Amino acid sequence: MRIVNIITLLLVIIGGINWLLVGLADTDLVATLFGGQDSTFSVVVYVLVGLSAIWQLGPLFRAMSADQTAAEANSIRH
Repeated sequence: MRIVNIITLLLVIIGGINWLLVGLADTDLVATLFGGQDSTFSVVVYVLVGLSAIWQLGPLFRAMSADQTAAEANSIRH
């Protein structure tokens, strides 16, 4: 599960950076790299980023329900 958490976190970060570029420079880097917003590759990336955000809700809620020490120990152990 740790590898899934790392991959999904990286995808969420990529999505956040992409939105930053859209907001600041009106540039969709994913669309630029993969042939436009409607290309299959872009759509796959957008879907993976969205699913990754949903996946990351689990670790967020677990961390919020645990005290700080337990949340930190859990993140280091796994």
